[in-house]
Amino acid sequence: MPLKKADIERFKKRLEEMRNQMTNLLRDSKEDVKAVDQAKGYSQHQADEGTDDFNRTISLQVSNEEFNVLRQIERALDKIDEDTYGICDVTGEEIPIQRLEAVPYATMTVKAQEKFEKGML
Repeated sequence: MPLKKADIERFKKRLEEMRNQMTNLLRDSKEDVKAVDQAKGYSQHQADEGTDDFNRTISLQVSNEEFNVLRQIERALDKIDEDTYGICDVTGEEIPIQRLEAVPYATMTVKAQEKFEKGML
């Protein structure tokens, strides 16, 4: 059963809120990484610098994951504009509303997502 307009509007609002949160998180992460670079070299102990490097690496990894989620959110919002939200990008099947409730930026059914992650698509 296709999504109702009210459902799509609800998901759109949720996705826009998620996009704003992710954008803010990415901006904060970027500032944290810059701050570590600026603080380096001021009579810190080598062990402190190693810890800072480790923390920076973790921040960059988290930022990368957040950026990927942000891209998926943007794709879902594009699908709303294209009137294809709730339809799997791979199979053309409807994505169950329960999946969209759990992951509003889902653009594939669970089966298609599993195949994609296993490299079968």
